[in-house]
Amino acid sequence: MKISFPLSLKILLWLLLNLLLLGAVGVGFLLGHGGLGWNALMAGAAGDHVQAIGDALVGELNGSPPAARDAALTRAGREHGVEFYLFSNRGAQLAGERVELPPTARAQLVPPAPRDDAAESPPSPRALSGPPAGTRPPPTEPPALAQVRGRGRFLLTDHGYWIGMRVPFTPDEYDPRVPATLFVHPASSWGLLRLLDVQPWLLAAIGVLVFSILFWLPFVRGITRSLGQLTAATGKIAEGDFHTRVSATRRDELGQLGDSVNQMAGRLDTLVNGQKRFLADVAHELGSPIARLQVAVEILESRASDPALHVQIADVREEVQQMSALVNELLAFTQAGLRPRAAELAPVELVPLVAQAVAREGAGDHVAIGIPSGLAAHADQPLLARAVGNLIRNALRYSGANTPITVTAHRGDDRVVLTVADEGPGVPAETLARLGEPFYRPEAARTRETGGTGLGLAIVRSAVAACGGEVRFSNRTPHGFCVEITLCAAD
Repeated sequence: MKISFPLSLKILLWLLLNLLLLGAVGVGFLLGHGGLGWNALMAGAAGDHVQAIGDALVGELNGSPPAARDAALTRAGREHGVEFYLFSNRGAQLAGERVELPPTARAQLVPPAPRDDAAESPPSPRALSGPPAGTRPPPTEPPALAQVRGRGRFLLTDHGYWIGMRVPFTPDEYDPRVPATLFVHPASSWGLLRLLDVQPWLLAAIGVLVFSILFWLPFVRGITRSLGQLTAATGKIAEGDFHTRVSATRRDELGQLGDSVNQMAGRLDTLVNGQKRFLADVAHELGSPIARLQVAVEILESRASDPALHVQIADVREEVQQMSALVNELLAFTQAGLRPRAAELAPVELVPLVAQAVAREGAGDHVAIGIPSGLAAHADQPLLARAVGNLIRNALRYSGANTPITVTAHRGDDRVVLTVADEGPGVPAETLARLGEPFYRPEAARTRETGGTGLGLAIVRSAVAACGGEVRFSNRTPHGFCVEITLCAAD
């Protein structure tokens, strides 16, 4: 079974491939300028943006009393939607609300190189009151600070998000700088993106994606709608509805195709109706000569005295009867085909109609009728009766005299389905699509024993189409043939 892929799906997949290629180009660009991932993001412009915020904040904290430091960190945290904490590299918290760092974050606190005064001590009272007169303040940056600052910034993603930045912190104006780390703790991924200032880029990327889809959507919808109309129209034309037309307002190749389909439908309508009218005229003109031939054969048979002539006259009479049957079928076919516009649709009860058709064909002993009483359909009664009669006659001819034939019907929503089924040999599967074509017969040889003229099912299809219905031919399992007629139900 072949899998069908709608054109709209193919175009959308092509659009997705286009966006993926653009994304691949963007990823390649990022890889060429520092790589991907949080570490690459922190090492780039986004990290510089966070570093600038941290440097400005630490610059405000330098030389401030502890209470002012905590207030400054709280205020900055509300402004940026994060939490700030300041720790010395020896592990002591210098500012911010009290917090217990995750083990991985605490492991990043690298103490300075060993010195004589290895233990970190609070600022001396002398530092709080200022240096003595005539003395210079101590150096503001110890030798180990360059090594600490060289560690740069980092991002930890376990236990939430923790950004760390190496900063030089001066507890007091006259104290030496203390190697410290400023921790930033965003509450969510979105808060982290906002802090890194990549939120506008992400929103821009989403906007480009949405805009691309909305930009392509009218184009895709226009093409698929036109193709859908063309598909539906050609399907109806293939079923014989040559009055079908499609909108041809487009000024591109699809519009030209629509014009061609409309011209083809008009040309087919002219040819087919002309052929049917020609057949009707021929059948009508042949009716009178054949009737005179039948009368002449009867007169000849009554006046022939030689018994040997009676055999030959009987052969002539049989041939004339075959010609008469062919002409009658031609008349029925052309009347059914030329009458759709004039068909008089009315509620038709199916039980009496089918019973009359069975009696007319003389098949009362072979046909089982299973139709609910009172079930009716909108149809032209003479045309529907002719279609049902042809189906019963066809089933009797091809299924055999002793093979059961069933005629059933049921209602589904606003439709009525009438089914004529037999248990004969059926037809070759490859011929099902052509059943109902005028003069088409599945048999390779046309003989008097194997069938008629190939107009019986064509009359059925034309008659049902005139009633506004549909016909479906199928084989039964394990053997048999089935015809379903679908009509509008009568309320």
